[in-house]
Amino acid sequence: MIHSLLLRCLLFAVLWWVLTEGRIDDWWLGAVAVLTATYVSVILMPAAVHRLRWGEIPSFVLFFLRSSVRGGFQVAIMALRGRAALQPGVLELRLNLPAGGPRVLMINVIGLMPGTLCVELAENRLRVHVLDERLPIETEVSELEARISALFGVGR
Repeated sequence: MIHSLLLRCLLFAVLWWVLTEGRIDDWWLGAVAVLTATYVSVILMPAAVHRLRWGEIPSFVLFFLRSSVRGGFQVAIMALRGRAALQPGVLELRLNLPAGGPRVLMINVIGLMPGTLCVELAENRLRVHVLDERLPIETEVSELEARISALFGVGR
C-alpha cells in the first residue's frame, strides 16, 4: 500500500514538473496539486491486487505499436472506401479479465484496434462500437485480452 502511494505521488510530481517545464518557483502549489491528485487516485482506483510482470512489458509494447500502426492503416483504407462500404454496429463481448488494472488497461487500449471504441463495461460484458462488423473484432479482442493477461500474470 505504501509502495503504491509513493509511486503515485512520484508520478504526479513528475507530471507537475513536466507541465511547469521544470520551474520550481510555484512548488507550493505543485505540492497541493500532487497530494490532491494522489488522494483522488487512491479513492477512484485503490491499490492494485494485480501487479505488472515487468518481463512482459517489451512484448506488450511491441504488440501495442504494431497494432496501432496496423489499425491506423486499416481505418485510413476504410475512410477511402467511403461510408457505403462500412457496416457499423455495437458488439457485445464476454470479458475474462479480472476487475482493476487489467480491465482498465483493456478499455483504454481497445481503441487501438481498427475502428473500435469501448462503449460500456457491465459485469463481464464489454460493448464495443465498431466501424465495420465484418472485421475480426472478436479475434482481436481475444488476442488483446491474452496479452493483458500475460502482462498482469492472471489466468484467463
